[in-house]
Amino acid sequence: MNLLFSTTVFSFYTMLSRVLGYFRDILIAIFLGTSIYADAFFVAFRLPNTFRRLFAEGTFNAAFIPSYTAEKIKGKSQGKRFADEVLTLLILGLLTIVLIVEILTPYVVYLIAPGFVEDNTKFDLAVDLTRITFPFLAFVSLSSFFAGILNSENKFAAAAAAPIFLNLILILSLIIAYYFKLDYAFNLSYGVSISGLIQLLFLIFFALKYYQPSLILKNKVKRNVKFFLKKLLPSIFSSGVIQISILVGTIIASFQAGAVSYLYYADRVYQINLAVAGIAVSTVSLPLLSKLIKNKKTNEANKIQNKSLELSLLLSLPASLALIVGSEEIVNALFGYGSFTKNDIVQTSLALKYFGYGIPAFAILKIFANFFFARDNTMTPFKVSSIIVFINIAISILFFKQIGFIIIPIATTLSTWIGVFYYFYLLTKIGYLKINSRLYINFMKIVFSTTIMTYALQESLNYFAKNLSYSSDYKILYLLFIVICLALLYFLICYFLKVFNVRSFKTK
Repeated sequence: MNLLFSTTVFSFYTMLSRVLGYFRDILIAIFLGTSIYADAFFVAFRLPNTFRRLFAEGTFNAAFIPSYTAEKIKGKSQGKRFADEVLTLLILGLLTIVLIVEILTPYVVYLIAPGFVEDNTKFDLAVDLTRITFPFLAFVSLSSFFAGILNSENKFAAAAAAPIFLNLILILSLIIAYYFKLDYAFNLSYGVSISGLIQLLFLIFFALKYYQPSLILKNKVKRNVKFFLKKLLPSIFSSGVIQISILVGTIIASFQAGAVSYLYYADRVYQINLAVAGIAVSTVSLPLLSKLIKNKKTNEANKIQNKSLELSLLLSLPASLALIVGSEEIVNALFGYGSFTKNDIVQTSLALKYFGYGIPAFAILKIFANFFFARDNTMTPFKVSSIIVFINIAISILFFKQIGFIIIPIATTLSTWIGVFYYFYLLTKIGYLKINSRLYINFMKIVFSTTIMTYALQESLNYFAKNLSYSSDYKILYLLFIVICLALLYFLICYFLKVFNVRSFKTK
């Protein structure tokens, strides 16, 4: 297995999905802007989408893959029986959750967007849309189970490609609404649930080669399944700390008009970088790391950990500086059309800039959590994540009135960096991580390469300033040109400095 190659495959489909997601968001920005319909849809979509990210981006796998791997080592039949029992419990649990939320939707909306209560129209709209979108949660959670089966076999392409259906269906929903003069918000909401079902069927089709599902209905739950369930809740909270922070931010931001939309659009941009630098690397490395640790190959496991960190830094540092330096130009080129005003660009870019400072931390946090998950330890990441969320909420609430919604990305970034340093302290203290000299040397090379790239970015933005202005019709093309050129420059420098080397990321 080659860590870089597998990450590239995963990243390719993820980037394709995010590009389609960007096109989807351009259409939403054009047709809905930051109106009450946009705010209501984003709130309705936030809860199931948060669970999508929690489950699809490694949270479920963090608990499932180590346990499933351990059972398969005992024998193929043991592995299948374990998977069957987990699938049965998952279906029953999800049906119960969806039914309860469908009945109590007004209370759910009040919890995730209390600021909407002052506007009856917006609140009622959010309730109706949430009822339509919420079944997506069940579909995407079950999809994550089958993605976990595939990932445990080192098959990452299908799981990475599945979210593409969400964006394709939502784009189609907007186009249909436009031509047939339907309600955009409602059409989008129906598209969310339909795409979840299609995604589930797609993953089942590919997973059937490795696993034939069966339902096991019985009163007694086996010990190994209990152990998995015991790990699952802490892993959901700890792996999804960034998504939980964003959900909390949405709740607080609902008290400021347009703030939910500003955070949503900023979140969409920086999540592209996080998907490659953090999610892809952690998803690809977890199955291999789990197998090495189960087989007590400590030295090989430590090498994988160092390579994962190096690859994450290689991808996250340039992305971070690019978002900090070019946040306004990026938001303007991506969303500056139709109902999306110049003020919307300024506010969204400000949020994006502060999220940019946290990109390396968001990525490394997922890598560090993996080092515990691979050892069946979900409680330590749970405790660290609890600290991160507490600090985040405290800062956001204390300064929201004085600073406004912009405190949310600031608090998210600051609390995550605190969590990263605390993780590093714990990992080195208990001996789970030993940094080798190669990582230190290559880190300095990455910093050097990033510095050159950032200088070139600043000069490029100044040179193409007129072409990137709000009134320019082709600003997205100029932005793409700059991004492609700078990416080539960065990776060429890293290649000549012998950081970006395919062989160095190969594992036996």
